[in-house]
Amino acid sequence: MAATEGIEKFEDMIVRAAETTAAHARAARDAIGAVIFGQEQVVDRALITILSGGHALLVGVPGLAKTKLVETMGIALGLDARRIQFTPDLMPSDILGTEVLEEVPGGKRSFRFIFGPVFAQLLMADEINRASPRTQSALLQAMQEHHVTVAGARYDLPAPFHVLATQNPLEQEGTYPLPEAQLDRFLMEIDVGYPDREAERKILFDTTGAEETKPNAAMTAEDLMAAQRLVRRLPVGESVVEAILGLVRSARPGPEGGEIAKSIAWGPGPRASQALMLAVRARALLEGRYAPSVDDVIDLAEPILKHRMALTFAARADGETIESVIAKLKTRIG
Repeated sequence: MAATEGIEKFEDMIVRAAETTAAHARAARDAIGAVIFGQEQVVDRALITILSGGHALLVGVPGLAKTKLVETMGIALGLDARRIQFTPDLMPSDILGTEVLEEVPGGKRSFRFIFGPVFAQLLMADEINRASPRTQSALLQAMQEHHVTVAGARYDLPAPFHVLATQNPLEQEGTYPLPEAQLDRFLMEIDVGYPDREAERKILFDTTGAEETKPNAAMTAEDLMAAQRLVRRLPVGESVVEAILGLVRSARPGPEGGEIAKSIAWGPGPRASQALMLAVRARALLEGRYAPSVDDVIDLAEPILKHRMALTFAARADGETIESVIAKLKTRIG
């Protein structure tokens, strides 16, 4: 009897925490939506990424408010945000920081570490694919390990730590494709498209008037970390687990993909399954539900899988795209 009461109290505590966290998350979404118009799906997916504790890659042509979205999210989530503009001449030390030799009183000299802009809670890597591969890879350890090593010394990054990188389409001049190892560090690749007519009309009036709408803080860093802990505690049904496993495993070359697998040159590893497991919980929480569904898996399949896959030359020659292959894979679990 006592054990049953204990379980019920624990479940009640989880529900109350989930209600509070969901309210915070929706308030943050509303605060961002008051400034960013016509990009509801992009806002939701960026929030889901951060609630999952991950990093996001925003892909779109210039002028679609990618930079403004990240700045607005920093304010709405109460995070210390910094921005790095990636350029071809940017060096790793410009991101991580560097040691300088200083002379202290008494004539002695010692090295002092000057922290780079990566030491932020929300880092915006603007136009990340304009930097050289060497500089792009400087973010790898920070994104995965949440610390950097400079001159043999380890420096921990603040918590929480998230990278929201923007990327121009690869067809544009002066861009370098991100290596697969770095792409895999991003929980999602989020496409930022053009706004519809009504949203663009709203943008015209809001951004060219005497006063521009400013975002409000809806959460603190502590609220966000509590939400991230809660996301990991939400229950996931067996049907959702099977949907995640079936989707990710069929997106690889091999027998589990059937005929579709013949189009795939290489596919997602277990990190994609982990990303989906966290993201479906975060999406459920953002929508006020306390357990994810198979619909969450279907909705998030494309942004989580597409940067972790490549098609064969024959498939591309036949007009197949990553998106069309993922759409076929989704029909199996839908």
